Amino acid sequence: MEFSKRLTNWYLQNKRDLPWRKSHEPYQIWLSEIMLQQTRIEQGLPYYNKFMEAFPSVFHLAEASTETVLKLWQGLGYYSRARNLHETARYVAYELDGKFPDNYKDLKKLKGVGDYTASAIASICYSEPVAVVDGNVYRVLARFFGVDTPINTTQGNREFKALATELLDSRDPGTFNQALMEFGALHCKPQNPACAKCPFNDKCAALKDGLTRDLPVKLKKTRIRKRFFNYLVFDLDYNKTLLQKRNGKGIWNGLYQFPLIETSNQIDEEELVKSGEFKAIAGDKEYSVELFNETPVIHKLSHQHLHTRFWLVNSSESHKDAIDIETLVKYPVPVLIENFLNEYLPDEYK
Repeated sequence: MEFSKRLTNWYLQNKRDLPWRKSHEPYQIWLSEIMLQQTRIEQGLPYYNKFMEAFPSVFHLAEASTETVLKLWQGLGYYSRARNLHETARYVAYELDGKFPDNYKDLKKLKGVGDYTASAIASICYSEPVAVVDGNVYRVLARFFGVDTPINTTQGNREFKALATELLDSRDPGTFNQALMEFGALHCKPQNPACAKCPFNDKCAALKDGLTRDLPVKLKKTRIRKRFFNYLVFDLDYNKTLLQKRNGKGIWNGLYQFPLIETSNQIDEEELVKSGEFKAIAGDKEYSVELFNETPVIHKLSHQHLHTRFWLVNSSESHKDAIDIETLVKYPVPVLIENFLNEYLPDEYK
């Protein structure tokens, strides 16, 4: 098909030199695809290189502790991807003798592997003719064909998957899939696409009808939820502090943080120290409280904004669960905590 030929020619001339493109090994492709979900390549590439250096095979990754994996992942966000990555590595290493499934159907059964990732691995590593559909693909196809079906609906998912499958070059599906994604990332960008020198500008429906800014269509996002976090940063006797591990199904499961009091709105020092949560954490010990940042740090996640203040709690008392302040940097923490530590800790502890 003419579309496939034009796209492949563009790709062969313009593709980026990326380390995982030099291999058809499923471990490397899988690692890159998991890391780059909802992440720009510029941001994800250093993490990929760090992981490959630390875990050159699926066995090395499987043998690592969860905390080691989370620490290396720190700052990349969407930490459930890291936990699923580690769990899948252990399954492949210990249950499948280190061999990834060689087809889309079985790849999709792996933890954290959905339609997109399974399609990418199957097509790139095993030349299985399955189409990849991600944000870049949605954008290219919506503009070229003038499709206004919302991409974040079940109907949209089916429609774009069917269209991508119809266009797929079954002789070399891996190259075609990578070309389509790369074209969206480099050329048919969300803002300021290079329409003037686009190889498809004689056929593009969006360009013809002046709809480039309007496509693809995405239904309005869920309302952003505001949350108010108050972290208690203890400085206890002999330079010790308190750190807690987050558990459950909420954000940052498995990462560490300072004792947290979440409130329905911003509170002052008096309200903080009178709260039952504060008394439960600090106990009856002598302490002084000082606000580290008057202006809250607003940490933005996909569906929630965390308005965060750090309270310094000083006491000459000890605590049975206290750890040395100098060991804080060894723990995997959310980037919100990492940024605070970079400002709070003395240089010799970093």
